[in-house]
Amino acid sequence: MKTKTQLGIWMDHSVAYFMESDNEPMSSATLEAQDGEQDEPLNSLDESMIQNKEQNQLSSFFKKISEVILGYDEVLLFGPTSAKTELFNDLKDDRHFENIKIECKTADKLSENQMHAFVKEYFRNE
Repeated sequence: MKTKTQLGIWMDHSVAYFMESDNEPMSSATLEAQDGEQDEPLNSLDESMIQNKEQNQLSSFFKKISEVILGYDEVLLFGPTSAKTELFNDLKDDRHFENIKIECKTADKLSENQMHAFVKEYFRNE
């Protein structure tokens, strides 16, 4: 029987920390949302253009996280902001993720050790 691959992702709108549950010691990888290089000063851009640019950057960030998730059987998204829920809603509508168990949990800003403990505890109780 193949063991399930499990991944915990602490995330907000600017950074994601990836932790594989089955690795001992647990290792982490980080992905930061890219602040796009601004072609024009902010004061010359209208508000809708700024919002569009921010949404495109967020979509790109979520796409990179999604590509990582495809390699796992079970994924825990956790963190303090709505980013985890926004990503979850994107994923649940995509058939590529229908065989991956994905769950969201709220968590405060945590140290790396606290994140590792949170992920271990979650998958231990699965």
